[in-house]
Amino acid sequence: MAYKKLSEQVMELSNPQRSDSFVKMFQEAVRQGQFNGAYLPERFTMPKQFSRRGSTETYNRDTREMLFDETPEFTEWFEGVNRELAAARKGGTIKPSVEAIESGLISFDDMVAETRRKMQASYEKGQALGKGRAKATKGKKK
Repeated sequence: MAYKKLSEQVMELSNPQRSDSFVKMFQEAVRQGQFNGAYLPERFTMPKQFSRRGSTETYNRDTREMLFDETPEFTEWFEGVNRELAAARKGGTIKPSVEAIESGLISFDDMVAETRRKMQASYEKGQALGKGRAKATKGKKK
């Protein structure tokens, strides 16, 4: 039998920012008996960067290490979960970053189109504001 540590499996995730969700799903699958896993006495640090509310600093979390039996059933389960976690999340939006673009979570072309749209809207707003002010000052001089 091939045994593997949970910390090693977490490193294979397509999107490491979802490692907390993966660990919860993994523990739930073990609890339900989908595959065998056991707690080990040590802990490991998850790759996800958590951010504090109202601050720019980030921190990491530790979780209990587990050992599991790497069976074909587990491999199939992991591939499905990994695809699900790599897809867009249910809540919130993925923050644009080089990593998000390179991993394919965000389309660079879509970002470019959105940026151009915003720049154009801002430009048009500025033009309209300038014309409105020009008319207002002409009207007061009479």
